[in-house]
Amino acid sequence: MTFPLDRRTELQIGGTWTTVTGDVRESEPIRIERGAKSESTKPGPSRLTLKLNNRAGKYSPRNPMSPYYGLIGRNTPIRVSVKGPESYLQLAGSTASYARTPDAAPLRITGDIDLRVEATTDWTSSTSQALLGRWNSATNQRSYLLRILDGFLILNWSTTGADSLFAQVVLPALPRRAAVRAVLDVNNGSGGFTATFYWAASLAGPWTQIGDPVGAAGVTSIYAGTTPLEVAPIAASGVAPVAGRVHRAEVRSGIGGTVVAALDVRALAEGTTTWADSAGRTWALGVGARVSDREYRFHGEVSSWPSRWDVSGADVWVPIEASGVTRRMGQGKKALDSTLRRRIPSDPHLIAYWPMEDGDTATAAYSPLPGIAPAQMPGFDFAADDSLGGSSPLPKTTTPSSFQATVPRSTAQGWQVEAVYYLPQMPTLQTEVLSVDVAGSVMRTATVYASPSGVRIEARDSAGEVIAFFVYSNAPALADFTGKWNRLALYTAASGGSTYLYVSWRDIATNSRWISRTVFTGAQGAVVGVSGTYGQSAADMVLGHLAVFDVPATGALTTSPPGSNIFAGADDGFTGETALNRLARLAAEEPDQVALTWIDGDTTQLSEAMGPQRPDTYLALLEECAETDGGILYERRDATALVYRDRATLYNQRVALALDYRARGEVPPPLEPVEDDQHLRNDVTVTRRGGSSARAVLETGALSVLPPPDGVGPYDESLTLSLATDSQPPVHAQWRMHLGTWDEARYPTITVWLHAAPHLIPQVLAMDIGDRVQIANPPPWLPPGTIDQHMHGYTEILGLYEWSLAMNCVPAGPWTVGVVGDPVLGRPDTDGCTLTGGVTASATSVAVTSSPGPRWIDTAGFGSMFPFDVVVGGEVMRVTSCTGTGLAQTFTVTRSINGIVKPHAAGARVRLARPMRAAL
Repeated sequence: MTFPLDRRTELQIGGTWTTVTGDVRESEPIRIERGAKSESTKPGPSRLTLKLNNRAGKYSPRNPMSPYYGLIGRNTPIRVSVKGPESYLQLAGSTASYARTPDAAPLRITGDIDLRVEATTDWTSSTSQALLGRWNSATNQRSYLLRILDGFLILNWSTTGADSLFAQVVLPALPRRAAVRAVLDVNNGSGGFTATFYWAASLAGPWTQIGDPVGAAGVTSIYAGTTPLEVAPIAASGVAPVAGRVHRAEVRSGIGGTVVAALDVRALAEGTTTWADSAGRTWALGVGARVSDREYRFHGEVSSWPSRWDVSGADVWVPIEASGVTRRMGQGKKALDSTLRRRIPSDPHLIAYWPMEDGDTATAAYSPLPGIAPAQMPGFDFAADDSLGGSSPLPKTTTPSSFQATVPRSTAQGWQVEAVYYLPQMPTLQTEVLSVDVAGSVMRTATVYASPSGVRIEARDSAGEVIAFFVYSNAPALADFTGKWNRLALYTAASGGSTYLYVSWRDIATNSRWISRTVFTGAQGAVVGVSGTYGQSAADMVLGHLAVFDVPATGALTTSPPGSNIFAGADDGFTGETALNRLARLAAEEPDQVALTWIDGDTTQLSEAMGPQRPDTYLALLEECAETDGGILYERRDATALVYRDRATLYNQRVALALDYRARGEVPPPLEPVEDDQHLRNDVTVTRRGGSSARAVLETGALSVLPPPDGVGPYDESLTLSLATDSQPPVHAQWRMHLGTWDEARYPTITVWLHAAPHLIPQVLAMDIGDRVQIANPPPWLPPGTIDQHMHGYTEILGLYEWSLAMNCVPAGPWTVGVVGDPVLGRPDTDGCTLTGGVTASATSVAVTSSPGPRWIDTAGFGSMFPFDVVVGGEVMRVTSCTGTGLAQTFTVTRSINGIVKPHAAGARVRLARPMRAAL
C-alpha cells in the first residue's frame, strides 16, 4: 500500500454509484466511527463525517441548477472505500452474478476430482449456495457441484446427468475468508467410493481434514456432460449462486492432480470482465458480477445537506454527517404486530379474520382483510388479558356477552374455523363455546359445547334439528380443555357422500391435540357466519384471533388435523425458537426493512432458546435476540445491512490482529490500561420475562461482594431477558457474573497507525467488530504476558497521508472457554492449592498442597498430559512432572514462562494458567 491513500467517496445518485472523491475536501480527513463507543455496551449507528466542496451548489438538494437536483436528499446512500492489496470477484447471489468458462474436454472429468474454492462468504447460510461446478438441472447436464448449506459443505455429482449423489460434512467455525476443498475418489480400491473434505486459510494450504471421509459401497463415476464450468453456478435447482467474494477457485483432474481450471482474480484490474487463467480457460462475468479492488470502510445514509460558507461567500461547503442504517431504524416507533396477527393473514385459504386485539374501549373487533365487516362483540371486556405470548391483549367475556361475525361465502367446499381461547374452568352446565353458520349444506349450524359431561359437537339443519353429534368425554381431554391456552378448531372433511364434522383443541404450551368428530350425509358447505353467546358459566373466557379458511381437513380419518396449520408456532410467539432462527424468520418476514445476515460460531450447538416474541419495533426485536444470546449485532461496512455474530463466535476465537509493542509503528500511544469498576458486576439477577429469576453472587475473592480489602463490595445488576424456560436464568446469571468479575485491566483504546505500519493493512482490512486483538511484548511497567482483547468498535481516520484506527476494546480472557478433550482448554482447575513452603527465585522443585482437592495429576499415571502451566504470584511456571498421589505433591517446573521470576512465600495460591471454564 502506497500513500497518498487511494480513497474513494461515492453517492448513490439516481440509482447509480457516482464518485464524488474530487469534491471531498482534503483539509480535513474522513472520520468513521463503527461499533460500540468507548463507554457503550453495545454497538450504535455507524457515523461518517467529511466535507464536500459546494461552491457550484452541486450538493444543495433544492438548487434547480445542480446536476443532482431531485436526485439527492434525505437518506441518500453514501459509501467510502480504499484500494485494497488485491482484487476479488464480487458476487451478488443472483442468476446474473457468476463467472463462467465454456465447456472443454479437460473439464469433462469422469474419474477422481478435486474441487477447491477460496471465498469470503456466509459459511453458515440457511440458503443453499453453489460455489463451483458444472450443473444444469433443467437440461439434465449435471456433472459436479460444490455448495454450502446451514454449515454443511456438500459435494454433489451425477453419474448420468439426471441423477444426483452427494456427500457432506459439518463445517468447523471458519474465518470469514477461508478455502474449502472436496475430493472424490470414485474407486477407493475396496469396491466403493470416498469423498473427503478439507479447509484452509487460503488455497495455498496447508489443508486440514474436516471430519471423517464419507463413503459407500459401489464404485461411482461422474457424468462428462457439456455444460460450462461456473463459479457461483446459476442453474442448479433449489440452489442459489453464492453471495460474497471469491478470490480463487480450482478444478483438478485427479486428487491433487492436474489443474484444469484456475480462477484467480487477485491480480486483475478493477472492472475486468474477461480473462484467461493459467490452465488455459477463458472466463467471462455475468452482468451482476464484478472484479473489484475496493475495500469498503463505510456504508450509510446522508440525512441532511447543510450548506455553510465563509463571510466572503467564496468558500462554500457541505459538512456531511452520514449514519448507518440503524439510526433511521431507530427513528421509527411503530411496533410490529403480534406473531399471530402477522402470520395468519399469510395463509392463502384465509377468507375472514378478526384479531380481537382492539383497544380497551372497543365494542367491535375490526378485520385487517378488505371487505370484512367488524365483528360485533357486546359485553366483552377488550384488552383484558395479555398472557398469550403470540398476541397483543385480548378480550374477555363478561355476563352476559356475545359476538357475531359475518363471513363472505366461498365457492370452495370444505372449511375451517379456528381461534385461540382460555376458559378458566369447565362450565357447570352445557355451555356454547363457538357456533358456525353454514350455507350450501343440510347442516346449517355447527356448534361446540362444553360441560362436565364432555365436549359436544353437533350439527343442526335449517329447522334446528340435530342431524349429528358426538360427546367426547375422555378425562385427560376434558382436563386439557380448560385452565390453559388452547387453539379451538371446527372443520370438515368429505368422504363419499358424507361430511365429517371435527372439533379439535390443542394446548398451545405443550402442543398436545385432541380431536373428536361426527358424521352426516350431505355436502360440507361454506361458512357464512361465526357467533357465540356467553353467560355466567363462561365468565372470564378469553377469545381471540378468530379465523375462517375455505380448506377442508387434510384427510377423513378419525385423527385428521385441520387443513391449515398457520397458527402453529405463532400462537405462543414462537417460544423456544433459537435466537438465530428468530433472526432468520424476522429477516424473511421483513425483507424490505434491511438486509440481515448472521454468523453461527458452532453449527453443532443451538443458539439460545428464546421466549415469546411480543410486539416491538423491528430493530428492538433484533436487539432482543442479541441480548438473549449474548452476541453482537452491528452494521456492515461493505453494505447497507446488519450482521449478527452469535455468542459462540466470540469463544476461543483466532487472533485477527497480532501486534508487537516492540515493532516500530505497530502500537503507538496511547496504550493505557484502566483498572476501574465500569464493568464490574458481582451480584447479578436474571429474570425470564414472564417467568422466574435467578441470582449469582461472587462471595469470595478480590472482586467479591465482601467489603474491602477482602473484596470490593456489592456491584449489583438486574436484567430481564427473553428466555424460553425457567432453567435458563441460573446459567445466564452465572455467565454474566463471570463476565462482570473478570480480574484484568481494560485497554479502552488500542491505536494502530497504518501509515507507519502498512504491513498490518491486510489484517486490519479483514477485521470486524468482535474480533480478537493481541499485543505481544508489552512494556515492563504493564502486567506481564500478551495483552488479549476483543475489539468492539473503532474510530478510523482516512487522510491522504494518514490512516489510523483507535479501537475500543474489552478483555478477551473471559471468552476463553473449556473444550472437552483439549490438552490446554480441557483442564479443570483444583478447588484450592497453595505452596507448601516458600520457594526461591531459582528453585525448580516446588511442593504444593491441595485443599480440599482434587489433587493434581501425577506423571506416573498421566504422563501424556504433561507439561502444563500454573500461575503463582503472577509468575507462570511450566510443570514438567509431578510426584505424589495424595493432596501433598511436588512439581518439577520451568520458571519464568511469562518473563516474571521471583521468590514466593508459603501459602501462595497455585492455579492453572488457563483453567477450563464452562461456556454459557
